[in-house]
Amino acid sequence: MSPMILHMRVHTVSTLIGIILWSISSGTGTAQHMNAPDAPCRSAGSGYETAVCFDKAAKKDDLDLNRFYGELQKKLEEDDQQKLRVAQRLWLQFRDATCAAERQLYTTGSAAPTVYSACLEAQTRQRTKDLHTTYDWLLSK
Repeated sequence: MSPMILHMRVHTVSTLIGIILWSISSGTGTAQHMNAPDAPCRSAGSGYETAVCFDKAAKKDDLDLNRFYGELQKKLEEDDQQKLRVAQRLWLQFRDATCAAERQLYTTGSAAPTVYSACLEAQTRQRTKDLHTTYDWLLSK
């Protein structure tokens, strides 16, 4: 790997880690909790209904994210596409580790799968919002 590519990757990773730490400290990290005010399934009835609701919501948000990501890739220059791919892969690792850690808190109860789906939903929904904030101007050109 050339020194320039290595430097770009280190810079990208450092920038992403900074953004993640900032977002956690600024309060956006609390959106992962299934009882957050903006959680989509707060009115679901039973535990089963809540689990199904969060599972469906997580899948919908994943589709929304992938759709928007695909639009971005079509508009970006090759170098910017690569940078976004690196950032997206790192974000997926962060999301999955965050949600696995949250699920682990509930391993002795039946809420673990619901907590995991709720975390995936919230993290994915937030990532889509963040990408819109960063890139919407580009799509409107």
